[in-house]
Amino acid sequence: MLDSVASRTAHRVAVRRAEHQVLDTPRIFEDPLSLRIIEPESRAKIQPGRVNRKQRLTKSFRAYMALRSRWAEDELAKAVGQGIHQYVILGAGLDTFAYRNPHEGLKVFEVDHPATQAWKTQRLAEEGIPVPESVRFVPAHFERETLAEELAGTDFHPNEPAFFAWLGVTPYLTDRAFEETLRFVAACPVGSGIAFDYQIPRTSLNPMESMALDALSLHVANAGEPFQLFFEPEPLQARLLTMGFHSLEDLGRDQMNTRYYAGRADALRVKGNLARLMRASV
Repeated sequence: MLDSVASRTAHRVAVRRAEHQVLDTPRIFEDPLSLRIIEPESRAKIQPGRVNRKQRLTKSFRAYMALRSRWAEDELAKAVGQGIHQYVILGAGLDTFAYRNPHEGLKVFEVDHPATQAWKTQRLAEEGIPVPESVRFVPAHFERETLAEELAGTDFHPNEPAFFAWLGVTPYLTDRAFEETLRFVAACPVGSGIAFDYQIPRTSLNPMESMALDALSLHVANAGEPFQLFFEPEPLQARLLTMGFHSLEDLGRDQMNTRYYAGRADALRVKGNLARLMRASV
């Protein structure tokens, strides 16, 4: 990713969340601000009752984007119920949680690439979306600086527990950056936790899933953000336990669909086993 260029994949993900607000009934994830923060030309293509060819092809992807955001916010709500007052969104992109935050007293730290963050703050201003006092913007280069260094200049309290969300980021990282970030979280006080997603290697996918991964890989590479990092579930779980995490929950496609999409008449669901969701506690 170029230093001066905002993430295009961040915008595409936000568009899928926005599409979910209009095209799917019932919604599993309420995010009305997603329709405002995306670029106007993309918003204009989302029409109630009219699903174009591209939106049909990306229906499963839309299902996954809505689901993982809902899941992360569900996990955050549990953490807040246990006394967490610090929420760190790693690779925040165009996530809108901070601007519809229902949790009184919760500080939200948005950690992201400087160019993407500058573009986001511009979109917020253009749309007149107020930035609450509880929000902290933290410019970051995951490959150049550690998370400890990135948060050091803020009012983040390392001696207090925190919850971290890390969605749609790990496949783009080197293993070193992945390891350093998780070790920082693992060193946080007891009660902290993290929710992140990760991708499965091509060797573990069936032919149809491999084709889907190849197409997606080409798409993100053409946007200048190629995939680099993949994990098998059991070795990743063992690695997290070695770091000091516990109470792992690792969700695959079937568990995701059972939890969030059971009994739907519109057949909205996650297809394929390309990605999984991991929740780990400190």
